[in-house]
This record gives sequence, structure tokens and C-alpha cells, in this order.
Amino acid sequence: MIDELQHIALELRRHLAWQEADGKRVILQGREAKIAPPSRPKAPPIEARRAESLPPARAPASQSPAPQPPAPPKKSEAAVEGVVKTLDEVRQSLGDCRRCKLSQGRTQIVFGSGSPRAELIFVGEAPGAEEDRQGVPFVGAAGQLLTKMIEAMKFTRDDVYICNVAKCRPPGNRNPEPDEIEACEPFLKGQLAALKPKVIVALGKFAAQTLLRESTAITRLRGQWRTYAGVPLMPTFHPAYLLRSPEEKKLAWMDLKEVMKRFGREP
Repeated sequence: MIDELQHIALELRRHLAWQEADGKRVILQGREAKIAPPSRPKAPPIEARRAESLPPARAPASQSPAPQPPAPPKKSEAAVEGVVKTLDEVRQSLGDCRRCKLSQGRTQIVFGSGSPRAELIFVGEAPGAEEDRQGVPFVGAAGQLLTKMIEAMKFTRDDVYICNVAKCRPPGNRNPEPDEIEACEPFLKGQLAALKPKVIVALGKFAAQTLLRESTAITRLRGQWRTYAGVPLMPTFHPAYLLRSPEEKKLAWMDLKEVMKRFGREP
């Protein structure tokens, strides 16, 4: 009998150990067995609860990299080229130009002359022999006729500005070629942008076609108001052509009278 009780007690202890390991506890009361709920875990100490409620600690300032300001946007080449320069800056950017083959036979660059505050600009084709020698545009025979035309308009050469599409003399006074015009065109545009004239007079087909970006003959372009970069432009004959065809001077004078009206001047 005693051995049987000891065996039952041993089995009971094993059963209780197994129940505790499974998270439950069996309480025997008489012959009925009740399952006790698992014991609740003990609450952590107050110090531990406070630590858990605090926000995570930040790294020392020395360890976190300082915020970098955003990099400024890069200017596009188009924006840089669009910056308006003074006449002196345009001349400096031209330098001792070797951008086309005209540089091989020139004596000097013929940039332009006249008032840096001119409201009226005359744009010709290219320097001739005398212009190449003096470095000043329109000082030969065609230049002398242009001076008379300017004075007939009640201006002086000091009041206006005179320049050419090509800044170097073509050999034998030939017409400037497309690649030569293309090489010089940025500097012509720089001059016009710096001056901000009220009116431009394009002398001859090369000046008119270069500024207007078209191939229409000067006989059809002349006398018709056009626009270059928002500036009124009057195409007319080149003085050199008028020297060869004096009968066309009356047409050129009609064109110039239209320009005079823009300045409130009567012939």
C-alpha cells in the first residue's frame, strides 16, 4: 500500500512539473482538478519603464554631418551666350580672330566705329582695301558715299554706328563666303545687342540676308520694313552698288527717307 502511494505521488509530481513547463498549473482539490491560469510576468522596475518611455537618444552633433545647401543650378550654354556685353567686351571676345580663312590675308580686323550710344546703325558687307589698311569701316569710295547719305539724313558719322557682317577683308574684295559669315555673325549680333539701336539699316544683300535669315534678293527686300530682334530694320542698296548703278540712288534715298520718319526728321 505504501509503495502504491509513493508511486502515485511520484507520478503527480511529474504531472505538475509537466503542467508548469506548459504554462499551466493543476490544483488538485479532492478528486477534482482545476487548471490555474498562467502566472503573469512581473512588472519591470520603475527605472526600466521610464527608460522605455524616453525617445531614442540622438547621436552627438559632432557625429552627424552638417546639412549641405543645395547646389546652385548650372547655367546652360544658351544662357551664358545670352548675356549682353558692352562693345568693348565684344571686341575683347573677338580677340586676334583666327576663326575663318579670312584671317590669313587681312592686315587688321575692322570691328566698327561710331557712337556707343547710337540709335541708328548701318551694317555693311565686308571691309575693302582701304578699310583693311585703316581698320575703320566705310572709309573708301563707298564709305564717302555713305557719309553723304548719312549727312543727307541730318546725322553725322559720330551720331551713328557703322560695322560690317564680316570683320576681315575678303581677298580681291570678293563676296564673303557662308562659312566666313557664320564665323563673324556672333560678333555682329553682340554689337547690335550692346547698342540696342532704334533702327538698323542693312546695306546690301549680305547684310540683309544675314540678319533676316533669308535668301530673298535685295531688289525685293529693299524699302520694306522688317524686324531684327525686335528692332525695325530697313534693307537698302549697298553704297558700292550705287557707285556702279547711280540710277538706283533715288530708290535708296526713298528707303532712307522712311528711316528719317522714324526719328521724326523730314527730308
